[in-house]
Amino acid sequence: MSQHTKCLIIGTGPAGYTAAIYASRAALSPIVIEGPQPGGQLITTTEVENFPGYVDGVQGPKLMEDLRAQALRFGATIVPGFVSKADFGGKVKKVTLASGEEFTADAVIICTGAAARYLGLPDEQKYMGLGVSACATCDGFFYRGRTVAVVGGGDTACEEALYLSNLARKVYLIVRKDYLRASKVMQQRVREKENIEILFSTVTMGLFGEEVLEGAHLAAHKGTDNENFYDIAIDGFFLAIGHQPNTEVFLNAVELDENGYIKVAHPSTATNVAGVFAAGDVADPHYQQAISAAGMGCRAALDAERYLMEQA
Repeated sequence: MSQHTKCLIIGTGPAGYTAAIYASRAALSPIVIEGPQPGGQLITTTEVENFPGYVDGVQGPKLMEDLRAQALRFGATIVPGFVSKADFGGKVKKVTLASGEEFTADAVIICTGAAARYLGLPDEQKYMGLGVSACATCDGFFYRGRTVAVVGGGDTACEEALYLSNLARKVYLIVRKDYLRASKVMQQRVREKENIEILFSTVTMGLFGEEVLEGAHLAAHKGTDNENFYDIAIDGFFLAIGHQPNTEVFLNAVELDENGYIKVAHPSTATNVAGVFAAGDVADPHYQQAISAAGMGCRAALDAERYLMEQA
């Protein structure tokens, strides 16, 4: 037997919780599906200093606890589990959880987020929050006057290297290929920055450090006659090899772009399916910040409210 709600929210990052707060205050009695990682990416983040309202900063898990408590305060129902099947074909939308539990809704807001791509090194998790990060904008401030490395060769990697170069003493840009994939203007900016050193044809073999990250094991021209293994001393290691939106379950339910992000009809958060909206990193490959995700969650709740009023 399925449970019905006016508004079903899938995901509990900043976008999902904010959507729940607004939908609850609009008397939509939303049900929120927590997902496999309740609280989203910020659960794995330590200090957050750029979320408005926290003068002295806040731990990522604490921030998400506060948002969750606020959603509950206004009457949202939060359900553990994650969606394994989505059917948005009819006027009433239906989702099935991995547990077999079913929910139907008049409107759905997808806030399943995105996951940063990692190299797959065991050391990445060991030093997560202790030198390893997937967001220079979030954590770069903590590396003022220090030495860091950025992994990647595209526009995102170059942007993060340039951002960090204004804070750090030195930035290594570790590029697997023998060229940068970034746009010409980004390549030029990186090459002209004196404190950025580009390490072409280089891969990271591992990371090391006693209690926190202290350096990286690198291999240049691996597998060739010019193969060279060496170490660099770094305080921060930033992954900039892209994000993977959590949209696998929605492949045939809503329209996605070529990279798997949900397409929305800007400036609204509406998808190509009437009554289905998307907010946060799952529909935003550009900004991917907690505050912009929260703002988008607000917009999605308002869009859903208007949609439901029009259907009444």
